[in-house]
Amino acid sequence: MLSAAWATAQNPVIRDQFSADPTARVFNDRVYLYPSHDIPAPEGQRQDWFCMADYHVFSSDNLTEWTDHGVIVTQNEVPWVRPDSYSMWAPDCVCKDGKYYFFFPSAPKSGRGFAIGVATADKPEGPFTCAPEPIKGVMGIDPSVLIDDDGQAYMYWAGGPMRGAKLTSDLMSLDGEVKNMEGLPDGFKEGPFAFKHDGHYYLTFPWVRKDKGTETLAYAMSDSPLGPWDFKGIIMAESPTGCWTNHHSILPYRGQWYLFYHHNDYSPSMDKRRSTRIDRLTFLSDGTIKEVTPTLRGVGINKATERLQIDRYSKASEGVSSVLLDTVDTFRGWELILPHKGSWASYADVDFSGMSRSYMVANVMAQDNTSFTLRAGGPKGKVIAQAKVIVKTEGQHPRDYSGKWMNVTAEVQHLPAGVTDLCLCCDGGELHVDWLQFKNHDKYYSPAPTTASTPDAQGFIRRWMVLEAIDKPNPTNIVFTDSYLREEFNREYFKGQFTTMPKDGQKVKVGKQTLTWHALESAKYNLKLFRFAEQTNRPVYGVLFWAVTIIDSPEQIDNVRLAVGSNSASMWWLNGAEALLLSGDRRMVEDDGMSPRLTLKKGRNILRGAVINGPGMSDFCVRLLDEKGQPVRNITINHQ
Repeated sequence: MLSAAWATAQNPVIRDQFSADPTARVFNDRVYLYPSHDIPAPEGQRQDWFCMADYHVFSSDNLTEWTDHGVIVTQNEVPWVRPDSYSMWAPDCVCKDGKYYFFFPSAPKSGRGFAIGVATADKPEGPFTCAPEPIKGVMGIDPSVLIDDDGQAYMYWAGGPMRGAKLTSDLMSLDGEVKNMEGLPDGFKEGPFAFKHDGHYYLTFPWVRKDKGTETLAYAMSDSPLGPWDFKGIIMAESPTGCWTNHHSILPYRGQWYLFYHHNDYSPSMDKRRSTRIDRLTFLSDGTIKEVTPTLRGVGINKATERLQIDRYSKASEGVSSVLLDTVDTFRGWELILPHKGSWASYADVDFSGMSRSYMVANVMAQDNTSFTLRAGGPKGKVIAQAKVIVKTEGQHPRDYSGKWMNVTAEVQHLPAGVTDLCLCCDGGELHVDWLQFKNHDKYYSPAPTTASTPDAQGFIRRWMVLEAIDKPNPTNIVFTDSYLREEFNREYFKGQFTTMPKDGQKVKVGKQTLTWHALESAKYNLKLFRFAEQTNRPVYGVLFWAVTIIDSPEQIDNVRLAVGSNSASMWWLNGAEALLLSGDRRMVEDDGMSPRLTLKKGRNILRGAVINGPGMSDFCVRLLDEKGQPVRNITINHQ
């Protein structure tokens, strides 16, 4: 069953299940990942050992978005596998002549130890059909298949001395003698993965160095696919957290080589449940491999619009940590902890391409007034956005209390061009961060063109001149009585308030505030004043808005009514005379208030409105209805 793709450029790359022993292959310019599948041991099985019942396949074309194609082989459907063995260990998959061959080990119904079987398919994601018997002459685990330049296939396996042999042209059986792989170091070895690069053959394998106890990833080179081998050293050192096993594959994709391996990220107290990671791999000029340092960040480029798991940081200042959100439900992931002012964490390769006017959302937990800054490049880079955790502020809309996760938003001040590193800096107080994300503002409105418009199909007027929000603290909406509103709405806040038609970009003084008029075309029937205030970096609560528009009528129209909805209270004037007052604590509903009968004169008419709010998301909608209650649409709307 195909499941939806999810974005995850961080390690581990498979985030909803365990995925060990990852073999990655490129088919049709897409990476297919064939891991084993660790599961909690069912009753009756050994609880402290590896337990695997089936195989999934995943695919990606960018190493960041992975699609689970579902189960391709399960122990209950393989004719030769003991159905209660739970031993579907490390697999491999190759393609030859347009056909896909999936090699896997398991415990056979008869006899002891492990055998290796083959399943075939016409597509890399299956469906796969299992051969009725395992490959004869092979007892072992962890098959790896190399198809050489001349088409000859070789299989390598572990479970005792590392062995290899030619395969027949149909890849279903051995072709010739089995050879021990000579030249490898002493000590426990398993999980071979063979490949060819620049004329060199590479045999790579997990290896336990003397007195170490846990596995490294090591490699040897040869001029022949079956050796003898020249041992070269380490690809990846032992796990710093003590995970006993490692298992891997290596492949090039679009000009870069990658190491796929596993670690017990989601199961820190039980290293028999592993998860796939990816990091970059580099060859030196003599063909040897530069040792790979495992990272939390992983590979790939994240779009800024994805949820960025910044707890998988690339670099961090001293004292920064990444801890599980839930030690029981580990697949919830991690949180980043910045312990004090000056702490920072950097997350590499975030793509801001295609973004325009945008804002940041961060899921955080902190004490009241804890602030943080996002910067481009590093802790001294250009400021992208600044935010403050407001737990609860007197007179403002209530927010979550400390000790709970909450979303904090901030407008983007500087939008990076293209791909950059993102640095989160704590400006004071301990800060916990789960994820952060950038979003383009919905197109609630756009700059109004100079040409005239008409009402929409329902008669709503969408063209308005709107003044930036006047800061007028109102802790509650219940004070919006008729007398209070008439006094406040008829107060002069700026010159020409009731007599002049403002121009787009014109500035006015309101007390100590300098505010600008904007010519707007609303994308919806209602103009989102809350979003307008947000996007002009003005207060969004405890504010007063002024709006004005020009209605040009080809004739005099009698007995029209002004129909208005607003959040919260509002007052409206037509040609200088009061037309309608909506008082009290309201929610925006179309035609919530209806004026007495009015006359729309032939030619130019000026409609003004004022909307006041305390808490809440301010907006309004306006239309004219004729004496039959139908929208008036034979008019034009201008702002100049």
